[in-house]
Amino acid sequence: MKFLRKTFCAIVFLVVIVAAIGIGSRYIIKEKFFPYKYQQYVDMYSSQYNLDPLLVLAVIKTESKFDDDAHSHKNAVGLMQITVDTGQWAAKEMGYNTFSKEDLYNEEYNIKMGCWYLRRLNDTFDKDMDLTIAAYNAGPTNVQSWLDNRKYSSDGKSVDYIPFGETKKYVDKVNTYYHIYQYLYDKKDDYFEADKVVDLMKSFLNVHFLS
Repeated sequence: MKFLRKTFCAIVFLVVIVAAIGIGSRYIIKEKFFPYKYQQYVDMYSSQYNLDPLLVLAVIKTESKFDDDAHSHKNAVGLMQITVDTGQWAAKEMGYNTFSKEDLYNEEYNIKMGCWYLRRLNDTFDKDMDLTIAAYNAGPTNVQSWLDNRKYSSDGKSVDYIPFGETKKYVDKVNTYYHIYQYLYDKKDDYFEADKVVDLMKSFLNVHFLS
């Protein structure tokens, strides 16, 4: 039943995408599925921490679908789904004198801390973006343990196999969303390359509805 429901959603989504392409409107796809929300804070803190803002958007979309009130059973909170434990540690590292769970519901605070944490992870894992994304989901300790284990890493620098199914799907989803955001927002004109859009949307369907 769950699979049928996901399949139905996928079909409806495809109909909307085809209609949007048919009228040549990137605007519809941007606004409906891949918005550039919280642009002031995303641009400000991605610049401060030397990140691509489109990557930050991909992480936010994956984590919370831009719901600033989101919270999970793992006690992750806000737009970038920062856990209370991570938030408490990060706040101290960032020089904040106080921290509370409620701080993470603040849009600017959450995005700033999420960007800081992504930069910290990216530096830790030698600028490897897949490892950075994996560590954001599974934690740096787990990722380092995979690098240290020949079962998962042949060179100790990259992971050949992610043993956590949730984390593997997470990395795939963030990368897919990132590529779509790049295509939608890096282009300087309003014309779609239909084949490219279809390929990207197939990837979107795979990670969003059918995985």
